Amino acid sequence: MYDDYVKALNALGFEKTRVVLMASIKMQKIFVFHNGKSEKEYLMSSSKNPPSCLENSLGTPWGLHEVCEKIGGGEPLGTVFEARKSTGLRFSEFPEQEQRKNLITTRILRLMGLEKDLNQGGKVDSFRRFIYVHGTNHEQNLGKPASSGCLQLSNDDVIDLFERVPLGSHLLILRDFQVV
Repeated sequence: MYDDYVKALNALGFEKTRVVLMASIKMQKIFVFHNGKSEKEYLMSSSKNPPSCLENSLGTPWGLHEVCEKIGGGEPLGTVFEARKSTGLRFSEFPEQEQRKNLITTRILRLMGLEKDLNQGGKVDSFRRFIYVHGTNHEQNLGKPASSGCLQLSNDDVIDLFERVPLGSHLLILRDFQVV
């Protein structure tokens, strides 16, 4: 499975990063590789809409991305973020009506697309679409499509991932990637 990452790098002319994330929309999992060796996997939720790189599609974009920003270090588990800023409240402290929404919680790994005209630039720009890996207040939906385009993890898992992944690490999102 790491070979898919190496093939993508060779095609695009990028250097490997020490830590690499690979997300399978089909399997609803994120895999972590450290120096090419499988290290960890997490159950996730991608978009409830079909995968898409287009803005306003609310679909999860595919292709090679970079973790370009890490937000929320040190914030309490379940903290809600709005516009990438801590609200100072945990999701359980929000009104019930707000809790029904899919909130951005605990930590944010902001993504920047690296493939021009696929997930970078124009109407397909993952960064301008605010595509993240983040925690969710609806952990019961993990393992099935449930987001508005982002990759969601449990709050405990997003803290673990946040600590494992240095800035600049690659994330390859594949629509039909499956472990063989």
